[in-house]
Amino acid sequence: MADYILINGDQAIFQPTFGAATVAVRPGRIKGSGASNCQGQKVCVDGDEKSVEVPGCIYMTPQFPTPGAGTLKIGALAGNQKARKTKSGKKNVLLKGGTFQATFEVQTPAQNTSGPAPVSDPMTQYPGSGGFINTNTKFKGS
Repeated sequence: MADYILINGDQAIFQPTFGAATVAVRPGRIKGSGASNCQGQKVCVDGDEKSVEVPGCIYMTPQFPTPGAGTLKIGALAGNQKARKTKSGKKNVLLKGGTFQATFEVQTPAQNTSGPAPVSDPMTQYPGSGGFINTNTKFKGS
């Protein structure tokens, strides 16, 4: 099924629930590197999802209520977010599609400071999800 092609600068919106962690999310922007242009911007192609990183996001969990910080990233695209037929150069273009898998990578662990000594969150990452907001409303791919 055809869907809108993502272009340079489109937003990746993350859901705030990442497993046991709640993250104060901010949108990320994808950088397009395709050979084609759309609305004066490069189209996004397979691999460009790795350009989305949102550092400095605060998080906490029920067990570790003193906030920590980390980086939001796209872990894997949904099947309907990568075109099967439409290409730019030799790479498949990326589509708005449904929901991608996201990862929250912990840089500064949240802590539990209620005991005699602070205890840090042992998790190094949490799984979550998100989706894209497209600015291209003219061109679709499949």
